[in-house]
Amino acid sequence: MKLGSHMSIAGGLDHAILRGEQVGCDAVQIFTKSSTQWAAKPLNPEDIKRFKKKLKKSSVSMVFVHNSYLINLGSPNQEDRKRSVSAFLEEMERVETLNLPYLVAHPGAHLGAGEEEGLRWIAESINTLHLKTKGYHMKILLETTAGQGTTLGHRFEHLKKIFDQVEGSNRLGICFDTCHVFAAGYDIRSQTGYQMVMKEFDNVVGLQRIKAFHLNDSKKDIGCRVDRHEHIGKGFIGKEGFSALMKDSRFKNIPMVLETPKGKEMLEDLENLRFLRSLV
Repeated sequence: MKLGSHMSIAGGLDHAILRGEQVGCDAVQIFTKSSTQWAAKPLNPEDIKRFKKKLKKSSVSMVFVHNSYLINLGSPNQEDRKRSVSAFLEEMERVETLNLPYLVAHPGAHLGAGEEEGLRWIAESINTLHLKTKGYHMKILLETTAGQGTTLGHRFEHLKKIFDQVEGSNRLGICFDTCHVFAAGYDIRSQTGYQMVMKEFDNVVGLQRIKAFHLNDSKKDIGCRVDRHEHIGKGFIGKEGFSALMKDSRFKNIPMVLETPKGKEMLEDLENLRFLRSLV
């Protein structure tokens, strides 16, 4: 399994790879800019060069990116949606410049306009982004969500409807977040439950669309629709659910990263990764 964690880029993009190496990551997720600000400085050519050089020599075999939390492709407000598309495009340009494969994105929220309307705006926004990035190699990965507020993507059917409305959907994939799926009401706590959920996902969306995982246990119980990450095996999903995933050979080449809380020394990452590897 390609296991790893989300890493800070403090000190430079290449420092995220160094941090990943420190805790034995095979894969790393990063932000390329602040996740809570619209504006960002252009990537420095020297930073890009150092990053690519470090990754080429690193034991970390995969790096992918998560985009800004401010972006909402499903907003009913035209100006807000236009701003989101512009910011999303900038994120895509940065990922392509770094020669990285994926940009993980929350689908969006309808803000009271209704699910069908929100899903339509998300698909139309992605179509616009695809038109503006013809020839790009990177892919957008829509993340499964917990379903807080009017957030879309917490039902597998939401994801299918987006794919159905996107032209060139081969440029689109899924990032499967274990905490979010569980909080949305899908029971992955047991081997039987896990297999049933994955069968449902395959029937509705297709397992081949899963290109990355976020590995997070849940502080809240099933169906809560609250996004609260917990360390692996210490939340309501528990050991058996993660054991089922770790033993699923269908995903042996898919990168899986932690988004669990950690301190400066990253000891929590070391423990979580050790625990996950013990389940394989």
